[in-house]
Formats: sequence, C-alpha cells, structure tokens
Amino acid sequence: MGRLFGTDGARGVAITELTCELAMQIGRAAATVLTRHKTDNAKASIMIGKDTRISSDVLEAALIAGIASVGVDVQLLGVVPTPAVAYLVKAHNADAGVMISASHNSVEYNGIKLFSGTGFKLPDSVEEEIEELILDKPEQIQLKNSCDIGRVSVIPDAAEEYIEHIKSAAETSEFDFDGLTVAIDCANGSASVTAEKLFSGIGAKCLMLSNTPDGCNINDNCGSTHLDNIKRFVTENDCDLGIAFDGDADRCLAVDHGGNIVDGDKLIAIISDYMKEKGTLKKNTAVVTVMSNLGFRTYMDKNGMNTVCTAVGDRYVLEEMLKSGYNIGGEQSGHIIFLDYATTGDGQLTAVQLLNLLAASGKKIDQLISEIPDYPQVLVNVVITENEKGKWDKISAITDVIENAKTKMGKNGRILVRESGTEPLIRVMVEGTDYESVQFWSEKIASVIEKELCAGEE
Repeated sequence: MGRLFGTDGARGVAITELTCELAMQIGRAAATVLTRHKTDNAKASIMIGKDTRISSDVLEAALIAGIASVGVDVQLLGVVPTPAVAYLVKAHNADAGVMISASHNSVEYNGIKLFSGTGFKLPDSVEEEIEELILDKPEQIQLKNSCDIGRVSVIPDAAEEYIEHIKSAAETSEFDFDGLTVAIDCANGSASVTAEKLFSGIGAKCLMLSNTPDGCNINDNCGSTHLDNIKRFVTENDCDLGIAFDGDADRCLAVDHGGNIVDGDKLIAIISDYMKEKGTLKKNTAVVTVMSNLGFRTYMDKNGMNTVCTAVGDRYVLEEMLKSGYNIGGEQSGHIIFLDYATTGDGQLTAVQLLNLLAASGKKIDQLISEIPDYPQVLVNVVITENEKGKWDKISAITDVIENAKTKMGKNGRILVRESGTEPLIRVMVEGTDYESVQFWSEKIASVIEKELCAGEE
C-alpha cells in the first residue's frame, strides 16, 4: 500500500482523516498527473461521481476546487455507482474520473477512487506519482488564475446513460425475465438511483429494500455486508432470489429462495459455467483471489474449467485478466469483473448476468449451486489502530502461532492472515475439512494478534 492510497483508493474517516484539505490536494495532484501527457488542444476534463453518504457532497466540493484550480474542467455525474464513473469516463472521452465512496464501509468513512481516461483504476505507479506530488513536491503543482481555471458543469442524464449500458447485457431477445420475482437491497447507496429502473426495465418483478438514502443510513444493517434483512424478506415474500449491493454498487451477493447466501465464489462458478456453455468463456478460465473457497476450485475442475489465483484485491484480479486475456474474475465478497462489458467490478452487471442464467436454465439458484462444495471457512477481523499498521508480521508470537496452526492442520487446511487495504483491520482466514479445527485456529490466531498488538501499545 502507498502512503495515501490503499488497495482501493484513499480512504479514512471523512473530514477528520480524509479531510477537505487532503481531498483538494488529491484533486490538484491527480488533475496535474492525469492530464500532463495530454496531446490535443482540448481543455482537459475530469468526471466526479459520488455515493449517498452525507460527507460526499463536502468532499466533492473540495475536489472540484482542487481540480479546477489547476485549470482542468469538472463534469459532475451526481450520485451514481462506481462502475458508472468507469463507464462514463470512457464513453465521454474524459481524461479521468473520480468516485467519492467508501464502498461497503459505514457512514463515517469515505474514500476517493481514481480512474484513468480508459475507465480502469490507476496502477500503483501512477498513484505513487500523485502521492509524491502531494507529500514531497507540492511546489510542482501550478495553480491557474483568471479565465485559465477549470469550469464546472453537470451531466444530467449520467445515471440513465449507465442504466442503458447495463441493460444491453440482458439477453432479453432470447429469454423472458417476467417470471422472476427479485428482492433488491440497495444498501441505501448508489444503487438506489439505478436498480429499480434497471431491473424493472428488463422485465423482472422487483421488490425494493433499503433504497431510501438519507445521507446517514448507507450500509446501515443493509446491503451486501448485512444480509439478514434480505434473507428474511426473500423467504417471507416467496421471492425467486434476493440481490444485495454495497454502498457504491460495485459488489453483488445473492440469496436463494430459502434465504441461503450465495457468495461471489458461487456466482463466478455458475456464471463461468454458463459462459463456457455459450462459448464466451475466454481461455476456459476464471480469475479469483487466494481468499476463494477450495470448493470453488473443486467445482471448476470437475466441470472442465481452469482457475487462476491472485493476491487479494480486485485490482490484482484485473491485472491478471488483462495480462492473460481472461474475461471473468472476482472476489468472494461479490466484486466481479466482466471485461466484455466493464473495466471494473459491477454489482448490477453481475446481477443481470445471473438473471440471464436463471432465465436460460429455468432452474432456481439453489439448484445451480448444489454441486459446489463448501469447505468450512472462518474469517475473523481484528481491529487495529493507525499506529499498529504494518506490525503484525514482525512479531514472533504472532508468526509462531500461525506456523504452528499450519503444521497442525497440514494438508487438511490453509491459513491466510493479511492486513486490510481499505479498513483498519487484520483479517484472519482459516479453511479446512474440519469445522472445529478451523474455528479453533481462527480464534487462537486472532486472540494472539489482539494480545500482542495491544501489549505493544501499553
């Protein structure tokens, strides 16, 4: 991770950590770096989208001031999903895009994600260049004055343009969605402005949940990280399935008609199989991360498909897809990339692909995932403070207990411990054939991490 940017942009508690001053500096530096190699004479422009959290308007104002102060125009998209920014930047030939969102995090957090003019998230090297301007070489940022500053305009139909793009992925010419009743949880976030129009527009009967944002209720016991509401709603209302997005709608998880969770692993598996049958699965391969359940790989092997694993983070999945020519990949969390349609993870696009599969097969989702084995997997998050970051793997008591657990579990399990790139957490994932062993070692490792890091603070 960089000094300002983590695995998914700059993120922190809004106003106090991700301050207005920092947002303005990011705007200035990003505009300087991302337009520095512009070869035509047209005025440079950067698009800004945002989610529904109360701090997004404030940070948007700071970003506008930063970008315009170095002579770059700003085009405002309003509240839209993160993948909408990625799509619209490329569609409108903008020089770059900014999304103000902390994704699945609670309302006190916010974040700034940057996209190049091609619609892809920035590589580490470019983010490092932006960081260097802000932290080490601010004198190289040249402010404009008079009529040389940037202008600010609004794109009024941004959400509608994105909706039409995602609707193009629906196979309505072959299949009919009229028979599907779908519960949709918008997390009181960005999907609140797009989901109902999108899914009713392709013929599905939609029952909406958590689609009334008030600035403070984003991801509040709703959405893809809090599935109890939609699980209950689906069973009580006899829905065919439930779909849950996160705050910026770049993730999608599902719930079957019995209220059982269908995670990103299972969605990637069954959609990959559908793509294979249609002949559209490039190189017969899906890309996932090391967090994916072993059951995913078992299913892929059994059904004649290949699996490629990367480090945790959708940017690493995308890098592998671009490098090797694959067209589907993602994470267990529901961050799934369909490169034939999008340059980043898109929850609503994932949901449309799932509906295509259900309509084509005539099967319920629980039938489609019935052959995917579930190995016991436990994830424990240990909360840390800012000054505890980067320390866990240098403490012998922690590394010793991890090595001991790996020895005891042997070939019957695997352990992954890592520091989150988006939240102040150490994530401990233990997976194996025996649930009791998995539970024991996940709790044991987490308790040692908590004890040692806390002891170091005293």
